[in-house]
Amino acid sequence: MPSEPSSYVSDPTPGRGALRPARSWLHSDAPSLSLNGSWRFRLAPTASAPEDFTADAFDDGGWDSIPVPSHWVLQGDGEHGRPIYTNVQFPFPIDPPHVPDENPTGDYRRHFDLPAGWSEAERVVLRFDGVESLFKLWVNGDEIGSAAGSRLAHEFDVTSSVRPGDNVVAVRVHQWSAASYLEDQDQWWLPGIFRDVTLIARPAGGIEDVWVRAGFDDGRGRVEVEVTADATAFPVTLRLPELGVERVWSTAADVAAFDIDGVEPWSAEQPRLYDATVSSATETVSLRVGFRTVEIRGDRFLVNGRRVVFHGMNRHEAHPERGRVFDEEHARADLARMKRFNVNAIRTSHYPPHPRLLDLADELGFWVVLECDLETHGFDKLGWVGNPSDDPVWREAYLDRIRRTVERDKNHPSVVIWSLGNEAGTGSNLAAMSAWVHARDAERPVHYEGDHAGEYTDVYSRMYASVLETEQIGTDGSRAPLMNCTPAQGARQRTKPFLLCEYAHAMGNGPGALDRYEDLVHRYPRLHGGFVWEWRDHGILTTAPDGTPYYAYGGDFGEVVHDGNFVMDGLLLSNDVPTPGLHEYKAVVQPVRFAFDGDDVVVTNLRHSADTSDLRFRWRVEHDGTLVDSGDMKVSVVAAGDCERVPLPSVPVAPDAETWLTIDAVLAADTAWAGEGHVVATAQLDRSAPRAVPVARPVTDWTPSGGTLTLGVAEFVDGSLVRLAGRAVAGPRLELFRAPTDNDEGTSGEVEDSDASIAGVSNAELWRRDGLDRLTTRRLSVERAPDALRTVSKVSAAHSALSVTVETLWSLQDGELELRVEIQPSAGWRTVWPRIGIRFDLPDGAAPVDGAEWFGLGPHESYPDSLRAARTGRFSSTVRDLSVEYARPQETGHRSQVRELALTSAGSKVLRIVTLPDTRGRRPGFTLGRHTPQDIAQARHPFELPESTTSHLIVDAAQHGLGSRACGPDVWPEFALRPESRTIRLRITAG
Repeated sequence: MPSEPSSYVSDPTPGRGALRPARSWLHSDAPSLSLNGSWRFRLAPTASAPEDFTADAFDDGGWDSIPVPSHWVLQGDGEHGRPIYTNVQFPFPIDPPHVPDENPTGDYRRHFDLPAGWSEAERVVLRFDGVESLFKLWVNGDEIGSAAGSRLAHEFDVTSSVRPGDNVVAVRVHQWSAASYLEDQDQWWLPGIFRDVTLIARPAGGIEDVWVRAGFDDGRGRVEVEVTADATAFPVTLRLPELGVERVWSTAADVAAFDIDGVEPWSAEQPRLYDATVSSATETVSLRVGFRTVEIRGDRFLVNGRRVVFHGMNRHEAHPERGRVFDEEHARADLARMKRFNVNAIRTSHYPPHPRLLDLADELGFWVVLECDLETHGFDKLGWVGNPSDDPVWREAYLDRIRRTVERDKNHPSVVIWSLGNEAGTGSNLAAMSAWVHARDAERPVHYEGDHAGEYTDVYSRMYASVLETEQIGTDGSRAPLMNCTPAQGARQRTKPFLLCEYAHAMGNGPGALDRYEDLVHRYPRLHGGFVWEWRDHGILTTAPDGTPYYAYGGDFGEVVHDGNFVMDGLLLSNDVPTPGLHEYKAVVQPVRFAFDGDDVVVTNLRHSADTSDLRFRWRVEHDGTLVDSGDMKVSVVAAGDCERVPLPSVPVAPDAETWLTIDAVLAADTAWAGEGHVVATAQLDRSAPRAVPVARPVTDWTPSGGTLTLGVAEFVDGSLVRLAGRAVAGPRLELFRAPTDNDEGTSGEVEDSDASIAGVSNAELWRRDGLDRLTTRRLSVERAPDALRTVSKVSAAHSALSVTVETLWSLQDGELELRVEIQPSAGWRTVWPRIGIRFDLPDGAAPVDGAEWFGLGPHESYPDSLRAARTGRFSSTVRDLSVEYARPQETGHRSQVRELALTSAGSKVLRIVTLPDTRGRRPGFTLGRHTPQDIAQARHPFELPESTTSHLIVDAAQHGLGSRACGPDVWPEFALRPESRTIRLRITAG
């Protein structure tokens, strides 16, 4: 079978025959026919010649069937190839513009009947909204054309090829092409026809394109309309019924801008839309118009004259079963979830999404940075040598991509910034893209992070800048130069608004220190917030060899090159479960801030434009987590940017319990994204009366001891605990190790604490080097006294002279069993520690420990640099739900500042533990799970964790912070755990 000419697949210019110029994705009453559904399909390993499969008489009875839209690698249980995940790497040789002959190629065929009456249409257009990566099209055996640009729309005029009755459309899709060099985004490579295919009847005298620009200034709307149509379409009428507008233009030259009084503006908080139509005699186009004006004034980015703060997410199109195939119900639920977690902005990383997503963004309310389908990150390996971004041969491909991006989505009020793409180096082609955008759309600014010198973009953008560097950018910058900039370039960048297009890399357990970035936004007005990387994990649902379902990541499909679980870096798990990191994000960016001042609270409205009339303010008082009083707080309507001082309610303070006041701002009525009573913002105030910490009675008269001993509910043999309250128990043993998080394994970014971390070396590697995962114990002494037992042990690792001395003192105090553990490291420890804790192992026996109730911080896991979402209260959970099932097993489940803890079995309390603060008032936290940190660290996926017959309780005097070093800064120094002496005091009783 002869090969097709290599120039077809390896041509860097866009495909042939697609209609130009590109146009908007319009809602029209012109007839259309969806060609979605079942297509005949075959897959070949190479880009072979088309034979005669394009002809209508070809017999495809031996082919498979495949749904369109879909990705062929997600169909047929592996028989149609497998997904490939890379972040930066190209999964083929870097030989631009060529790709290998081993190029999976899918042939598609389907029949359709041309609807009756379509022969009267002036033209018939076939539209493809997304095909990866290069395709060629035939209709009834006629070659129509080809197109590249996977996440872009392409239309073809098929008028001369269709016929009444039965028709055949044939499509050949190549997985690799020259276009693949421009689509090296951090995501799965998923070939196929994955968006809608639509046949459209274009009427004579129809409207080819419409652009309704609707500005806003102090209650007045400004409408500019651009109509693309031939002379036969006129007169054309614009109607805005709710505003009483009807404008008729007899010719294209008559179309003019005009003002409208009494207009309500559109914003992400108040997404006010007006229905509009643009009509000719033969076609009506429907739009939803939002009035808003985007501008940059000095170093401020403004919408409707007010500064915007982006509390945003980088959003890929990803679903564990459908891949990038759009599902409107799921997308709407996804965006509603964003709103519930105080997300107000989306960067469409790194390509235009399905066009209906932007309709939803208009409706629900988001600021959108719309990104072009462009990334050439793999050239970084070559020092950007050969990068298409500066090669004139590729210029038309770059320009075609940005044209199709802007033209398709120009009518959306949610789109406030155009982005040229991502991580494609820099060069003249990107500058040409920017120039085209500026000429086409003078209002919306242009973004591209890779323009470090600020030569052709309007905002200064960075990825993963540390807190310290971000603060420098927020100031006049006189203390330090900007990264990758000469002094002159830096001066230019400082005149622009600043945006973190990616920050707070949300991989696994984390990120930490989100609040540090948020604080800067409110201190330095030129900082406009940013976009967390990223919204959701990209796991693909598959099964283990034993049939256990799990979410796969890079390497799980036998890829030759891959980037592992780096694709699992979202605040939402693959199964739509919010992570604790997302709850933390919601708390950090909440749009209403409470500041307690004596007997008052200052309520500040941090919103862009909405006042607080949509909110109610509730308060409640709890004693040791038990509700004692509640009510509504009278707060006047607070305008955006204003604040109000409000008296606090009278709080009954308990003499013998902690007293906590909680204030919530909740929705006063149902919205499109949340129900009445949904909590938008919250704060707590500790009103507790001072209480003395019980002082332990000194123990004397120690004598060496062995054998058995009973102290209260505890039983010992030769100094070792064997039972508590009649249950078998082992421990407490020193635990300094935690199953490394993705951030612990990370080596990127700045090392915030040079004394405790090493640049380019992960903390996890240092922990393994020092043997924290394989500690051994040598008992130094066992002594007893009346009602007391003391042991001293030395804990260290093989091939290490470093050690920790652990003194364990059991005693009866006030009739209760008290445990005090003194932990003292030797000199010479040079790295941070993951934790300082003690571990108890609780075998299942007849009644396994399967849950916990506690008074402390909850309900979600929390760590030193991720505490803003935690509140003090009384909580309960099963052991399973205490942990988060991250795609790669790692440290999870820690609850901070616990006061009381009850371990439960089948709903009954079996052990009760009360913690006592140390001399600095610090309380321990706890983790309860079915696997040890060492077990967890050995597993690559949850299904690889071994069967367990034991529950493990770890009481931590301290934990190391989380940071975001998987791709970003290390743990902030304040939250880094240095080797140090610690004390843990517990009082233990039977449940």
